[in-house]
Amino acid sequence: MSDSPIILGYDPETLRERIDPDAAATRLEEIERFRSLSALNEQVALLRMLGRLDEAFDKAQTALRQSRFTGSREDSLAARVRRAQVEQYQGKLDTALNELTGCVDEAVAHEWDELAGFSLQHRGKVLFDLGRLEEALADFERALKYRENEGIPADQTNSTKFAIRAVRAKLEGTSTEEFDEPITSIDN
Repeated sequence: MSDSPIILGYDPETLRERIDPDAAATRLEEIERFRSLSALNEQVALLRMLGRLDEAFDKAQTALRQSRFTGSREDSLAARVRRAQVEQYQGKLDTALNELTGCVDEAVAHEWDELAGFSLQHRGKVLFDLGRLEEALADFERALKYRENEGIPADQTNSTKFAIRAVRAKLEGTSTEEFDEPITSIDN
């Protein structure tokens, strides 16, 4: 198993991961034969970050189907978020936004706070891509509250804090050039 970090940080202009493509490809090669739900979810993330979006979408569909047959409702919701992330990267922003809004609503209604934070984080990224910065900021701030309340690992809360700083800088018209925070999680 590779010890190299896959995510090196985030781009403040796009909020997308800056990755080590060799580490991501190595990790993908290590897990591509596995079919567990967690392995499929990781494959979706790696394929998305590597820009292999058609493959990522197919794996996301497989993960969603598997979660519906063998997983919990929470697993299914998380798989929907990951599929929406791929749709966002494919440029299907309205589709991704609709899916993520449904995920946020479901997670909040069932008091699945960790998933609410996860869904809000990614809906915020779609809103950011759509140029709806104030709405994106509101989602990131809500995501941070859910994530901090749930004791989510620092790499994930740091990515949310980074997004908040980047959006605030854009709203204020200040530079984001000095933004550089090492974050090594693959599931943000």
